Amino acid sequence: MISCTEFIPAYSQVFKYLHEKEGYDGVVRFWEHISDEYVEPRLGKLIKQKGIAGCYEYWSKSLNEENADFIMTLDEEKGEFEIVMNKCPSKALLLTLDESNVYPHYCDHCDLLYRKVVEKYGMSYYFEPDKDNLACCRLKVTKKENIR
Repeated sequence: MISCTEFIPAYSQVFKYLHEKEGYDGVVRFWEHISDEYVEPRLGKLIKQKGIAGCYEYWSKSLNEENADFIMTLDEEKGEFEIVMNKCPSKALLLTLDESNVYPHYCDHCDLLYRKVVEKYGMSYYFEPDKDNLACCRLKVTKKENIR
C-alpha cells in the first residue's frame, strides 16, 4: 500500500500528466470520475441520510485521518456547514517538495470533487481556494432555502 506522503506527490503528477496530454478539461474529467465513483457513494450517502449533518460526519473522518489543521462548524438551525482549513496537509507537503512536483491547479480538485455531490443534493457550495501558497482554504455548504 502506498503511504500518504507518497500518494500526494503521485496524485499531483497524475494531474500534471493529464494536463499535458488532454489539457485542463482532461484533468476535470478525471476529477469528475473520482467524484462519481468515490465521493458520491460516501459523501452523497451521508447527505441523503442526514442532510447537511452528513457533511460534518464525512469531513470529520477524512480531515482527522489526514491530520489537517482545520476549524469545522455545523449550524443545522441556519443550515450552514463550514470548514476553514488553516493548513492543508496535502498542499503543505507539496510545497515542501521541488516545485516541479506541484500541479498548479492542485487545489481545484477540492472544489470539483465535492461541489458536484453537494449540489446534487440541493445545497449550495462555496469554495475559496489557497491563493498565496499558504496551504489554507475555506469551503461552505448552505441549504438553499437558508441562503439570504
